[in-house]
Amino acid sequence: MTIKTISSREVYRNLWTSVREDVIERSNGVRGIYGVVDKDPAAIIIPLDVTAEGEFVYLIEQFRYTVGARHLELPQGGWETANVVPEEMARGELKEETGLTAKQITFLSTLQIAYGVMNQKQHVFLAEGLTMGKPERDEEENDLVVCRVSVAEFEEMIVDGGIVDNCSVAAWGLCRLWRERQR
Repeated sequence: MTIKTISSREVYRNLWTSVREDVIERSNGVRGIYGVVDKDPAAIIIPLDVTAEGEFVYLIEQFRYTVGARHLELPQGGWETANVVPEEMARGELKEETGLTAKQITFLSTLQIAYGVMNQKQHVFLAEGLTMGKPERDEEENDLVVCRVSVAEFEEMIVDGGIVDNCSVAAWGLCRLWRERQR
């Protein structure tokens, strides 16, 4: 089954997002309206620190205006341009938000974020061999807090609802599957 686009018009745009309204025709001939949020590609990074004491993940906590609350999540973001090298963006976002640099960064996959309403790719990376430096945050990121938690704590937060960001949960699930296959 396919949906045919009859017409499309942009109804809103800012530096990060555009919204369009499409008149569509479904495969059964019924027409309708579809609202689409278009965003440039993003990266989500799993900063995994493996030490003699165990395995740890770096998270960021920030206020998310859309839900009116502070939440923990994996470092993630985009550069507001379609033409990016995903690994460079991942390394840049990691440094910008956390101050971390990674000796090794591994591409795991590309996911679509909320593709029922949004057109945005998110490239998933595992970052290892971490070195802490100074963050290089944007104005909007001035309230970020960086936390380092054990993998067990992180997974407990996922199960008990402490982590509500679906991108973080999906990226961690992908990482776990990838790591199991590497053994």
